[in-house]
Amino acid sequence: MARYTLKYALLAASVACMPVLAAAQTVAPAAASAYVSPHVQHAPYGEVRIVVPLTTNDHNIQQMKLRNVANAIDAGAQWKGKFVVTFVMYAKGISFLETPDDATRKQIDALKAKGVRFEVCNNTLREQGVNFHDLYHVSEADIVPSGFGEVAWLQAREHYVIDPVD
Repeated sequence: MARYTLKYALLAASVACMPVLAAAQTVAPAAASAYVSPHVQHAPYGEVRIVVPLTTNDHNIQQMKLRNVANAIDAGAQWKGKFVVTFVMYAKGISFLETPDDATRKQIDALKAKGVRFEVCNNTLREQGVNFHDLYHVSEADIVPSGFGEVAWLQAREHYVIDPVD
């Protein structure tokens, strides 16, 4: 009998609390968020060297990486710094330069104008039977022996590897 009394007492207590809980759940709508200007809490950026491996043929990921780099370069200019960026394309990543659409060409050209390098793996070209002349704005100077090796080589020379997805 004590078990039933406890059960009913708990049920009665929870029912009594329902109006309070309902009132607590009624919250005023949040105000629309406004853009907040960033505040750098550290030393100016200075020069930061970055290598971005590009190994996927996923157009959305390729576009995200282009936007990330463009945004970093703009932020660097705003916050007393300079980002020196090298994309290294190997494996499926060379698809990025095989048939870029007009918007991608404009992004590539804009980044190249800001000093961004686009390097292509010779092993990948050979293994996939791709002629570098068929890639968008690739010259012989842009070909590296091994894309994977180039990423490691640049990292050993204080380039930070930034690869948000791959």
